[in-house]
Amino acid sequence: MNKKDAQEIVKKIRAISPYVRFAGVIDSKGKVVAYARRPGHESLLSIKNTSDQFSHLAIKTRMASQFNRQLGDVQFMWEEREKVQTISFALGKNTVWASIDKKVIRSEVLRIIDSCLPIVKHFS
Repeated sequence: MNKKDAQEIVKKIRAISPYVRFAGVIDSKGKVVAYARRPGHESLLSIKNTSDQFSHLAIKTRMASQFNRQLGDVQFMWEEREKVQTISFALGKNTVWASIDKKVIRSEVLRIIDSCLPIVKHFS
């Protein structure tokens, strides 16, 4: 994936909802290709923990792809944590990852996911 496409993806995903805190494209090694953060919001993770989170995400994406033949491709993964919700989408060997405010109702998170799917599919 080239950087220009990655930047377009994160720009489009960040624009979906004011509740999207962060959107990024992570490569297969856990490195950030492009990202966009909601203005005025600091990361919940330190730089080291962010790096570890993205490495973990890259490994999880690779591991999940091992089961695609039997289960089909992963459409998205959604995590609810105490402070934030995250969604991720496999994009070839890359991962699109977004964080969403914790207090958002589930129907809004599903709307965000449904809006992200065609964006990710377009770049697949």
